[in-house]
Amino acid sequence: MSLADRIGIEVGELLGIREAVEWAGEHGVRYIDLKAEAALADGLPDGEAAAIRELAEERGVSVGLHTHSAVNVAEVAPFVDEATDDYLAAYVEVADAVGADRLVVHGGYHFSSDVERRFEAAIDRLERTLELAAGTDVTLLLENHNPEPDRAEVHYVPASPAECERFFEALPTTGLGWAFNPPHANLHPVGIGGFVDAMGIDRCGEVRLNDNRGTHEEHLAPGDGEIDFEWLFDRLEGDGYDGHYVLAHGDLADRLAGREYLLALLE
Repeated sequence: MSLADRIGIEVGELLGIREAVEWAGEHGVRYIDLKAEAALADGLPDGEAAAIRELAEERGVSVGLHTHSAVNVAEVAPFVDEATDDYLAAYVEVADAVGADRLVVHGGYHFSSDVERRFEAAIDRLERTLELAAGTDVTLLLENHNPEPDRAEVHYVPASPAECERFFEALPTTGLGWAFNPPHANLHPVGIGGFVDAMGIDRCGEVRLNDNRGTHEEHLAPGDGEIDFEWLFDRLEGDGYDGHYVLAHGDLADRLAGREYLLALLE
């Protein structure tokens, strides 16, 4: 598959699932990820899931869903913890229904006073979610998150290679992969190369792209920050990565422009 086919778009909540598949087909985008919050809240009309699967096959579009990072997978509060389980279970159900083969998930976030309890809660919750997905074709992809300043009260996990490995060592390997986010890695002291050195690419099921200036999360267009995308693609492709990429910055027109920028840069 050509690089043009492998660079996809994160649609997010900008379009509904069927509209996103139609849009991708019209613009020659083979891979899309999107949030399905509306489908979770309102359900899918009768026949909609089958129509989406048929349309995606017809247009040659691979669909992935992406859970919201604002939902704390490391939640421990009564009532809210059960709601978080329900949220992830609903995402697995919708992903399976519409034929999505991947679901990007997160480790949640903790506070300085309860790190271990939150880690344990996140790992246990993702293990339960993996059990639910085991009877489907949906692979969970755990995304490395952006680090926060040391003095911040709230910290996302996993934000370092060591934290990523903690999750991967504790969780079943079947049905679980890595959604590599180089812009997040660029904000960590080890950098993008350090993440790849530590993690390798064997577990990598998706690479998420935008740019930043190495100081904080920005979601800039490629070329507007400091990330060397020629080096990044050379490193990943040279290490044997042959999966897809998704761009997540600006609006859909910006993301299409970012895709063209990368293709021109890498030709």
